[in-house]
Amino acid sequence: MSKLTEILTESLVTRDMAYAQGGRKLSLLIPPEWRRAIFILGLVVAVLVVYAPVKRYPFIVLDDFVYIVWNSHLHQLNWDTIRWSFTAFHASNWQPLSWLSHALDYHFFLLDAGRHHETNMLLHAVNAVLLFWVLSRATGYLGRSCVVAALFALHPINVESVAWVAERKNLLSLFFFLLALGAYRWYALRPRAERYLVVAALFALGLMSKPQVITLPFVLLLWDYWPLGRMFPAAEPHSSSATVAETPSGKRFSWLVAEKLPLLALSTASAIITVKAQTQDQANAMIGAVNSFSFASRVSNALIAYARYLGKAIWPAHLAFFYPHARGSPPAWQVVGASLLLAIITVMVVANRNRRYLAVGWLWFLGTLIPMIGVVQVGSQAMADRYAYLSFIGLFIAGTWGIAEWAEHWPISKILLPVGSAAVLVLLSFATRRQVSFWADDLTLWTHSSEVVKDNWMAENHIGEDLLRSSGREAAIPHFRAAAAMEPLALYPHYHIGIYEEEREHPREALQQLQEVINLTQPYVAQTAPMRSHVYAYMSYAYDELGDYANQQKCMAMAAQELQR
Repeated sequence: MSKLTEILTESLVTRDMAYAQGGRKLSLLIPPEWRRAIFILGLVVAVLVVYAPVKRYPFIVLDDFVYIVWNSHLHQLNWDTIRWSFTAFHASNWQPLSWLSHALDYHFFLLDAGRHHETNMLLHAVNAVLLFWVLSRATGYLGRSCVVAALFALHPINVESVAWVAERKNLLSLFFFLLALGAYRWYALRPRAERYLVVAALFALGLMSKPQVITLPFVLLLWDYWPLGRMFPAAEPHSSSATVAETPSGKRFSWLVAEKLPLLALSTASAIITVKAQTQDQANAMIGAVNSFSFASRVSNALIAYARYLGKAIWPAHLAFFYPHARGSPPAWQVVGASLLLAIITVMVVANRNRRYLAVGWLWFLGTLIPMIGVVQVGSQAMADRYAYLSFIGLFIAGTWGIAEWAEHWPISKILLPVGSAAVLVLLSFATRRQVSFWADDLTLWTHSSEVVKDNWMAENHIGEDLLRSSGREAAIPHFRAAAAMEPLALYPHYHIGIYEEEREHPREALQQLQEVINLTQPYVAQTAPMRSHVYAYMSYAYDELGDYANQQKCMAMAAQELQR
């Protein structure tokens, strides 16, 4: 028995040595520069192939029209365009670089939607390459960095950020975020004021694209912990390819925090501007329900949203353009279950704190989602796929490094790991290609959303809007009724139902719906005056049918008064 054990042990050791020697031989046969080039080419080709259908897609009515099609400020490219981009809070956003990016697209492509889509697709490919470059330079691991970048490039949850032209801001902001992260390592290797200014300037450009990157100072502290190792007195090389000369020197934690204060000042300024932009457009605030949910409801939804994001990272099914926020408190079991899940993962990360990448990846995910998690609510969504564009990078890092480290202890995994990774990426590619197909047009997009998310009032309303344009009010009205039943505070379903009932000579039903529109817009009279004027006019017709001439005259007067605002 002991002889058999000795033979088996010798066999396993011999096999391990053969694997290691084979890996070294492969590294010698393919120099790092060539492997890096192959990885980059593969990332770009994968994105262009998987997202190719978007080149045939039109603009989406939601935001694409407000941002580009109807935005005459971008239909020229001069100093007035630049001044407007930096001073306007159009669509409740301050995003001057994103506006200028759309203006450039319009200058070259006019309203050829396919070319606008191509710009988004190319930016996503560039972001995937940048992510690979930043990770590989910081950690020395080419293979792992490529897997993280490939997961980012091919995960279906990122389709919304790429296939929606209006989300150019998401792509641009991450572009500058990754450049800033790469420049930060350059600064950390040899801290100089001019290098710090480059990091700050790139961060400012990211904030001017979309303020979702406001958490960069926090991410830089995580980067100091791992992979840079600046939080430790004697930073050590983090991979076989790293050298002592490439390793930043250690600093005290208080020094590292103080170092981020100028960047935190930029974050604070961006937050103030963002709040001002969101609250200035009160009409949009009313439609989007800024802070219209109770604090308890928002906190509960945030906990559940974190858990749902985790689920979609692992199993990206039932992705939708809109996830409705529950008006009341969600079921207690969901809140407790989500809280326990987050607590258990956090405890596991702390227990494995020697694996620093786990803490960095987990805290990256939690921290970068904070501005969009809904504690400060903007819009009526419970969560959104586009919010995962930055935050999921943390999960991809933790998962990739964790699995790779586990695989090092199992010889058979040296074959299974690359094969398994390739299989996962292929499956993600097919899932992403399928998700891309749902963005073919408005009706397809919203119909899919209504099918995969229960009680999706926003989807029903937009299906109604699309059918109203293409097939008439009769086809649209069932969807408006469904939306109104799901969300009584939704404005446009009542508006369309009211007009429909008046045209069918059902004055009482029409007045009930139209009065609801007046009530909902009452806090935002100045911003909704054109709509209110139209509603009062239809109310006057309804009162005329009822023979109530006093109210008919009153409504006509109110319609004229609204037009004068």
